[in-house]
Amino acid sequence: MITHGQRIFFTGHSFHVFVPPILQNIATAAGIAGQQNLGVSSIGGSRVYQHWDVPEEKNLVKAALRTGQVDVLTLAPIFMPDVGIEKFATLALEHNPNIRITVQEIWLRRDLYEPTTKVLPETVDHNAITIAELRKRHVPLFKSIDEHVAELNRKFGKTVLFVVPTGQAVIALRERILAGKAGRLKGQFELFYDATGHGTKPLEVLVAYCHYAVIYRRSPVGLPMPEVLANNLKGDAKTLQVLQEVAWEAVTHHPQSGVSAARVA
Repeated sequence: MITHGQRIFFTGHSFHVFVPPILQNIATAAGIAGQQNLGVSSIGGSRVYQHWDVPEEKNLVKAALRTGQVDVLTLAPIFMPDVGIEKFATLALEHNPNIRITVQEIWLRRDLYEPTTKVLPETVDHNAITIAELRKRHVPLFKSIDEHVAELNRKFGKTVLFVVPTGQAVIALRERILAGKAGRLKGQFELFYDATGHGTKPLEVLVAYCHYAVIYRRSPVGLPMPEVLANNLKGDAKTLQVLQEVAWEAVTHHPQSGVSAARVA
């Protein structure tokens, strides 16, 4: 369990860059003082290497890492391979040997594993797919990220990179919705505001809870309603609890998150 605020730099795309203010709110509500959001590198639909390739004079991520003051760097790949992960990790370790780097899974855009899909649909019925099929389609994505993170940690000789299993959390929440056990959420479509799969506020908070659990190695269960959900859930404690439980279960069940329920109990 980490009790002091972390200095965090965020890099990613539209499935990630909403996290900083929500995470700040969650940490404050948890009584964690001193968290610093050092900056955000946001590129729509980006791979990690695109953040690395930003010109030196404009590359805020590299500049921050070279100060040695970054405790946590977040990365958000889409598909493997992505050479940017190793490049950022190497630079980060040169300036702070104790840095932690999180690698966020995505949930599949349009519910499809795009590398094997020739024609992408313009419309998607997020309610149409079964959970079994959804899990099957995510297998190559999750496997490739897990294997790459494990390979890099072996190369560095220590655990530097940690997986944030947001993709698995989103699947688990969709499963609860189908089972009628997700509070006010009654349809999978309620988690997305477009065919691509960009998240509504409940999904965004679920993702932020996953990051909170990995970064602070603490359970979000029992924390008060985040400000971003105040209007959306209107005091619905049951749905909030579901989001918190699903995030914690996903993180503690992933062997590369750095967190387990037994470890932090």
